[in-house]
Amino acid sequence: MSPNKFVRAVFPGSFDPITNGHLDVICRSLKIFDELIVAVGDNPDKDALFTGPERVRMIAELVKDYPEVKVERFTGLTVEYVKSQNAQVIVRGLRNLTDVQYEFQLALTNRAVAGIETVFIMTAEKYGFTSSTLIREVGRFGGDVSGLLPPSVFEKLTARLREKHP
Repeated sequence: MSPNKFVRAVFPGSFDPITNGHLDVICRSLKIFDELIVAVGDNPDKDALFTGPERVRMIAELVKDYPEVKVERFTGLTVEYVKSQNAQVIVRGLRNLTDVQYEFQLALTNRAVAGIETVFIMTAEKYGFTSSTLIREVGRFGGDVSGLLPPSVFEKLTARLREKHP
């Protein structure tokens, strides 16, 4: 690879909500790539707590001091979105061995179907057990998830859970 090559990466996910683990992957990605697009997708198999536009706004506020990060919403196949953005790579965060098996299969499929490479970034050890799904579940039952989320996201999560589960 040429030392002057510009590399744009896409970090796709539902980010419902964005966690400190996600932010860790974003920061680690900025050490490698020239530009990072955080692509907020809707997963029809998940019952989202926050709308797509709400998730985009939350993330945009958190990364506002990083001009090399864009936050966008997308629908459809991730590889099609990546191609539409002229990105060269998909970024995926890894937390544990379970992630490795699933993500490896997904990466091989993306490469076979669309010729898109995937770069895996390990999250910090302290976030190795964290997932948005787990955070929503623990928060719904009153558990303290404040240390796993940015403060502004924790406030929004707490308010939303009170609305949905008074």
